[in-house]
Amino acid sequence: MKPLVELAQVIRTKNAGPYELTLDIIFKDRESYERVKRNGRLNAALIARLYGVPEEDILEVVYFDPALAFKATMKRPLPCGDPGERDIYGAQQHAPLLDLCLPWGDEDEGS
Repeated sequence: MKPLVELAQVIRTKNAGPYELTLDIIFKDRESYERVKRNGRLNAALIARLYGVPEEDILEVVYFDPALAFKATMKRPLPCGDPGERDIYGAQQHAPLLDLCLPWGDEDEGS
């Protein structure tokens, strides 16, 4: 297992409109990006589990090769600016990703 914080150059979240949140992970190098993409474990089910939401709330998951990036878009629990909503910019929602460890050994390839 390898911590995501060792593999990524950028881990961030931001608004994708008032009802959606986008998670961006930009990898440090092509080898790490390709390995994570190939093993397929960074996916909608994992994001849903990390954020404690139904998988149906993960609207899109994309690996974007030119930027060595993974992007997931999910429904916000509360619309941006709603009473009780505490992160109007959506920029403070990356914490669940910071403790994430991903499969790294040869036995995990292609699983």
